[in-house]
Amino acid sequence: MEQPTIGDAFGEMIRDAYAVRTGIGPRPLAGGKYPRPVIEVIERDDGLINGAPADHYLDEPGDWQSYDRRALKLCRGRVLDIGAGAGRIAVELQRRGIAVTGLDTSAGAIEVARKRGVLDTVLTTVDEFARASVRYDTFLLLGNNLGLLESAERAPVFLAALARLAAPGARIVAQGSDPYGTRDPVHVAYHERNRQRGRLGGQLRLRLRYREVATEWFDYLNCSAAELETLLDGTGWRLKSIDDRDRPYYLAVMELRT
Repeated sequence: MEQPTIGDAFGEMIRDAYAVRTGIGPRPLAGGKYPRPVIEVIERDDGLINGAPADHYLDEPGDWQSYDRRALKLCRGRVLDIGAGAGRIAVELQRRGIAVTGLDTSAGAIEVARKRGVLDTVLTTVDEFARASVRYDTFLLLGNNLGLLESAERAPVFLAALARLAAPGARIVAQGSDPYGTRDPVHVAYHERNRQRGRLGGQLRLRLRYREVATEWFDYLNCSAAELETLLDGTGWRLKSIDDRDRPYYLAVMELRT
């Protein structure tokens, strides 16, 4: 069986989703009465496959989850939107008069974010960007992007990079997902398999696939609030609050110790 080409699968998907929504793009993708659906496919390393329409990456605030709207109220000062994707958060922050930089590793996503009006974008990793001289007051990790902590080993490195970019008193506003409320035997078995391998239960090994393209495999962390607090130990960041009214999803606010 042919294997997918490794590349910017997320970017290809976002470009097509934008073309379908706006009608600006190649035909027959966005043309005609029945445009081709754009589906995001996530493959986990135990063989589990999940798929969902990709259009939600372009949603306006009226279609957001309530925790996303609450997160914007927690922003202050200059904002770095990490994993900005198609720019749905950054565009809304700009509308509110907030200075925001959208950061992503996907060239296709950054292209669409710029088309949608995001004024300040960076195509790079957090680690590379940490060398910049600019300083931020708020770091956003929305769209479940607390998962970018990846693992117990990677989290301190990621958090140290944010600390290098942080203004005094900076905060991280992150949306995460507690993986342990499920009774689904497939997920419960996956958590146990992870623990047997010395990994956190909710440490996912994933790749995104879109049509004939796939990303490299990567780690993505779903963790409980208690696990998050442990991951922060010794990093210079402290957990200020957890808003878990939308369980299993939650908003975490972390602040840099002075």
